[in-house]
Amino acid sequence: MAATEHPHSSNSANLIYLDHAATTPVDARVLDRMLPYFTEHYGNPSSVHEPGREARAALDWARGTVTRILNCGPREIVFTSGATEANNLAIKGLAMAALQRWEGRQPHIITSAIEHPAVLQTVQELVHFGVRSTIVPVNSAGLLDPYDVGAALEPETCLVSIMYANNEIGTVQPIAEISAKTRSAGVPLHVDAVQAAGKLPLDVAELGIDLLSLSAHKLNGPKGSGLLFVRAGVRPFPQLHGGGQEYARRAGTENVAGAVGLAAALELAVHEQTANTLRMAFLRDRLANELMERIPAAQLNGDWRKRLSNNVHISFDDVDGESLLFHLDLRGLAASSGSACASGSGKPSHVLIAIGLTVAQAEGSLRLTLGPSTTEEEIDRAVEVIVASVEQIRAFSAANLS
Repeated sequence: MAATEHPHSSNSANLIYLDHAATTPVDARVLDRMLPYFTEHYGNPSSVHEPGREARAALDWARGTVTRILNCGPREIVFTSGATEANNLAIKGLAMAALQRWEGRQPHIITSAIEHPAVLQTVQELVHFGVRSTIVPVNSAGLLDPYDVGAALEPETCLVSIMYANNEIGTVQPIAEISAKTRSAGVPLHVDAVQAAGKLPLDVAELGIDLLSLSAHKLNGPKGSGLLFVRAGVRPFPQLHGGGQEYARRAGTENVAGAVGLAAALELAVHEQTANTLRMAFLRDRLANELMERIPAAQLNGDWRKRLSNNVHISFDDVDGESLLFHLDLRGLAASSGSACASGSGKPSHVLIAIGLTVAQAEGSLRLTLGPSTTEEEIDRAVEVIVASVEQIRAFSAANLS
């Protein structure tokens, strides 16, 4: 697959899309790889006839592509419907396996205070089954101390689940240092790497990761396609039953087109990673510095250096986040205030509260996430739109108070 310019398009030529952490447009090159498996090569990969063998060959290609990138074996990949399912399989699967193995003992899971809801809510749900948990805090930049993770380990700890990079503030965790703690204790480490893929190294052997979740739609791939890497010897209890697919770890006819789309998107993202991350980091810094310089009482959230190349998360005093998003949308700028999966909850971001922001600061926050197709002209326009919107909201609030 040749590396060319990203042929992304939008419904509106004037739209500035800065919400790539929520989802991304499917790359035309990825779509081209997928299309034959919706039409001419439609076989069930479990069937022994020719159409089935064609589908199986495509699935094998996808699995082989992923294994080369992650530096693992083909039997260590489980294709799923997305990262939420992958996270559930890792967390529930290891907890249920421990419940069966340790009769009369309460399994224990360690995670962080700023995980995605797909991790935190899954851990919380397991309380009903007698599983205990420790939520490790982060510092004001959203960084974990590996020592704190190590100190939380117990004889009954069956899993540590820590995200690679935060989906809201973009902070990158010291995964290799954390894995050194879990490895020495013989405890599996699960990493939600959804936001990190295409921006950070994914060699699971080098990082010391035992389970890793990915999602295609954060990589300019299709929605509804993800995977879980499961290191050989780690045996999560299956969450779906009714078939022997994915080496008896995930029942159900495989989504061949989705798996091909995930593999193609990941392959492209890794191939173009160096150029894209350098370019996005330049634009990220330009955006952040301009906003901090031109808008009084603005605060960048997350670590300045240990952050994703495409993430700017900023809070504005005396600004309501929902009003700001409304103003930006009217002006043709798509952004968010935090995790798309938690939007509409009516609660301030648990990530921002965990790093010490007040409720007012959390509610006045804005997440801007760039993609490979983001241009300098779009960044410059975005700055003008955000500055004008903040000024308008503050002026309206001041007029109402006078």
